[in-house]
Amino acid sequence: MTTTEAMRHGIYRSRGIRRFVQWLDVAPHPLIACEIASGYVAAVRWTRAGGGIESFAIEPLPPGAVKPSAVETNLANPVEVRAAVGRIFTRLHAKTREVALFLPDPVIRVFVLHFDVFPRSADEALPLLRWRLKKSVPFETDETVISFMRQAPREEGVDVVTALARLRIVREYEQLLESVGMAPGVVMSSTLAALPLLNDRKPALLARVSGKAMTAAIVRDGVLCGYRCVDLPAEETDITPQALLDEIYPLAAYYQDSWQEGITMVGLAGLAGRIDEFREPLERELRCPVGGLLSAAASEGHISSELRPLVERELDALVGWSLYRGS
Repeated sequence: MTTTEAMRHGIYRSRGIRRFVQWLDVAPHPLIACEIASGYVAAVRWTRAGGGIESFAIEPLPPGAVKPSAVETNLANPVEVRAAVGRIFTRLHAKTREVALFLPDPVIRVFVLHFDVFPRSADEALPLLRWRLKKSVPFETDETVISFMRQAPREEGVDVVTALARLRIVREYEQLLESVGMAPGVVMSSTLAALPLLNDRKPALLARVSGKAMTAAIVRDGVLCGYRCVDLPAEETDITPQALLDEIYPLAAYYQDSWQEGITMVGLAGLAGRIDEFREPLERELRCPVGGLLSAAASEGHISSELRPLVERELDALVGWSLYRGS
């Protein structure tokens, strides 16, 4: 089954947030993972035994070559992006074809939906989800690929985490890998790949900035409690702590009102290495510890020394996926 066909079937096979990362009927542990972001392409190949890194490569992209969008064409300069992908996989010396592919967050919309009753059958569930989300996405739901999973509800009924994307945009990225002989076996957003890095024993918020996109997610004991992806008023090199807080605060306030408790920590990712500038202002307003997502995971012993090349380049999606692979 191809990636797109698997996504059409659309059920997450998951046991909480650390199983939140695969589409139905696709292999969960490809030996190769590739992230395509607005500013770079990066990929890693793991060894078959032990999960160590066998090879790793990253290629910068010209400004504007990839313009992440849920609606419009993403590859503004497909020649440059395809060339970067080609160089990446030449350096990787890939011998297997299956790849886990991580896309920019704006491409994949994620919702946490509540239902009083939810069908067990995917054939019944998908039309219900399309109807429910018809007015929530800026494209026709019959043009989408959808995946979903049930999770523990906050109240009576059923909570369903749903991810959907416009099919033709997903295919833009898939075809990049296919052009170099690779086959995307897992397709997901970069933030979902990074979530295993977040310590979710207590309510925790991840705020991840890439280019002009900010994604915030709140998880609590394996449950995705909230998700928000927005465009920022400036690039990650120029965004101010107050501007970031303005986009994080609505999700934190929603969680506090809905769950009757506050978040207990914030993990930051991206921000072009400027995380220290954001720590004190966010701690003062959110009243909880704030730190780097990767540094916090490393201090808690979740990241092995073998992953150092990825950590040094702040490739949180690839590091997070490696934790999933080893779980």
